Amino acid sequence: MSEIEFGKKLTVTETPIPGLVVFDLPVHGDSRGWFKENWQREKMTAAGLPDFGPVQNNISFNDAIGTTRGIHAEPWDKWVSVATGRIFGAWVDLREGPSFGQAFTIEVDPSRAVFVPRGVGNAYQTLEADTAYTYLVNDHWSPDASYSFLNLADETAAIAWPIPLAEVEISAKDLAHPRLADVAHIAAKKILVVGAGGQLGSALRAELGDDAAVEWTTRAEFDLADPAVAGARRWRDYAAIVNAAAYTAVDLAETPDGRRDAWAANSEGPARLAKIASEYGITLVHVSSDYVFDGTEERPYREDDRLCPLGVYGQTKAAGDMAVATAPRHYILRTSWVIGEGKNFVRTMASLAERGIDPSVVNDQRGRLTFASEIARAISHLLDSGAPYGTYNVTGSGAPRTWAEIAADIFEISGAERSRVSGVSTAEYFASANGPIAPRPSNSVLDLSKLEATGFVPADADEQLREYLRR
Repeated sequence: MSEIEFGKKLTVTETPIPGLVVFDLPVHGDSRGWFKENWQREKMTAAGLPDFGPVQNNISFNDAIGTTRGIHAEPWDKWVSVATGRIFGAWVDLREGPSFGQAFTIEVDPSRAVFVPRGVGNAYQTLEADTAYTYLVNDHWSPDASYSFLNLADETAAIAWPIPLAEVEISAKDLAHPRLADVAHIAAKKILVVGAGGQLGSALRAELGDDAAVEWTTRAEFDLADPAVAGARRWRDYAAIVNAAAYTAVDLAETPDGRRDAWAANSEGPARLAKIASEYGITLVHVSSDYVFDGTEERPYREDDRLCPLGVYGQTKAAGDMAVATAPRHYILRTSWVIGEGKNFVRTMASLAERGIDPSVVNDQRGRLTFASEIARAISHLLDSGAPYGTYNVTGSGAPRTWAEIAADIFEISGAERSRVSGVSTAEYFASANGPIAPRPSNSVLDLSKLEATGFVPADADEQLREYLRR
């Protein structure tokens, strides 16, 4: 029987399999026996262990030396440790990707534990009698989940079992598993895009392309107003939810029906997604608005400025931001003056220029255009780069403009005279409007330095405008 090494420091060792990590654990012992903190969330996450949210603790007891189990890959994460005895552990990456088939082995006693990420096959051979090992998992077994199995004697993995497989106790089922060439890969976790039918959804399709891991849903298929969305998916199979859905009819939000719709889409829906994301460790991406501010600051708005919305639309977006921020893994992207495909301010002004119509355009609101493609690019960057969770401003870069100045730019790019655009105040512009008009922030300029610090350089809004009009 081996001796347990007492007094180790809590240390982490990476392995050739991405995400598979070995932890050496402090074990304290004397003549009476020993004690260890087998799972200590605060210390272990500080040391680099993913905060994987275990929901179940299993124990495997083996009375005979050489008992061998595996190789099984499940769609959940595991924290494997030994309570008594000693095991030889073997892991083979069965996930899609370049590390598929990579193997790693190590002996584990009570002073060592291994974090096994989702999709990595695991197998164990007992090296002492009366060995018990435990594993925490962050999901419950389900017949609907995807599993994968590898033959213990696979020649490609070439695991050097301490006790030859011909001499040990193995189940007939484990002996019948396929070789590596025939193994079913464990697919990557999925990304769910909510509101895929809108202008941001279209931009995300262009950005993410044909990625098989991305699932697209429209309101008809996935209605955020329906409380049943909590059970609409096997959420452990998702890495991220991108909420591209929103109620954006700013003026209609001031009406009774619009107010109800705006609160349902912009606040209640994100709150439901935040609850799902919190429960299942999902990254939640949510797109917000400059309307969460009142626009009275003379400087660009920062992410940590106090929320102070003027109208119903801004209030619902602010409430949505606060709900999403309760999810531990969240990205809130605040943006302004969004231009996507379909009818929009740019296309309208270009059409007026072509038809010889001279418009009056608001000249007391300042901001930057944000093309939907830029938001999509920022979302992809944040998810791929692993940037710190939190709120980020996302707009085009360059000098701020008024709506009237942007309209004049559009006329000029279209070959018309800038002077054909005249500027008016917001109050003058809406003076003859029928129905309620939502208040607008006069300053919609957002500070981009936090996003830029992650390595994302927003495209110049003027250059994007020219490119957009050349299409």
